[in-house]
Amino acid sequence: MSENNHSDDINWGPATGVGSMPGGDAREAARTVTGSFEDFVHLPELPARGPGADMVGRTLGLLVEVYARVEPSGWRVGDRPGRDTRRSHAWLREDLDALEEYTQGYSGVLKVQAVGPWTLAAALELRGGEAALGDAGACRDLAASLAEGLRGHLADVRRRVPGARVVLQLDEPSLTAVLRGRVRTASGYRTHRAVDRQVVEGALRDVLAAHDGPAVVHSCAPDVPFALLRRAGAAAVSFDFGLLTERDDEAIGEAVEGGTTLFAGVVPSTDAALSDPAGSVMGVRTLWRRLGLNPGSLADSLVITPTCGLAGASPAYARRALAHCVKAAKSLADNPE
Repeated sequence: MSENNHSDDINWGPATGVGSMPGGDAREAARTVTGSFEDFVHLPELPARGPGADMVGRTLGLLVEVYARVEPSGWRVGDRPGRDTRRSHAWLREDLDALEEYTQGYSGVLKVQAVGPWTLAAALELRGGEAALGDAGACRDLAASLAEGLRGHLADVRRRVPGARVVLQLDEPSLTAVLRGRVRTASGYRTHRAVDRQVVEGALRDVLAAHDGPAVVHSCAPDVPFALLRRAGAAAVSFDFGLLTERDDEAIGEAVEGGTTLFAGVVPSTDAALSDPAGSVMGVRTLWRRLGLNPGSLADSLVITPTCGLAGASPAYARRALAHCVKAAKSLADNPE
């Protein structure tokens, strides 16, 4: 396993959010997140504000010497920073200002999210209109630019919230599709060929190494490659618990025994009736029993989260969902059996 995962020396909080929140008010989102979690807050993302506040556009704004603009088909590489880049920078600054305001004196864990190199390569079009994913050199350049941009971004976050333990989360919802050759070309008739697993792992390792601290990789797609992410240096893996199958048992058992923390997405990320908190983590207890793991290790090995970002939820439900994560984690700690 990679040496840079730093998992042993962090006390993760019991629950946190994935990233995105509903609405467009940065101060309201920061207040909700900091009010919901005592010791594991995250920088909210507000994609409802439009291009540049979306997950991909926001990360493209972090890149160094790579610029992108919005086309009808999505984000495309441009020659220079334009209006879309400036907008992306402005939204991020607004979010950081709001977070800084609500984290005065904060000394817990603070998570910031960015799109990982492979989901970025699948989403960003080169000048000809095809995804960067189809060009190995472009993928390398993108990963290097992202690593450099993240170094600056994380340093800024540490300056703004000096007491916090900063954690980096890479969002990789397209990772499984990249590994399996399922990302469609621009025409839609073909798919890009599968990227070699070692190449995928290497780029992830390089980007994760930009952060001198613990990192999480998040994917709300099925078939999360747990072992690959651990080898790349992820101290934790964040996933939609409802998408696990018994095929994942061995990889999860090995991850837990190897000290990897699991961010289990058990609370629905769009408006739904919420069960009692103990009911939300019943599947986790069942999994632990099935794997023969010590129930006493549950609270230490798990962070409870929503299944994915909350951008599609109503503001009232988003607040309830975050509070429910905290209650579900408490129920697990109080009664691991």
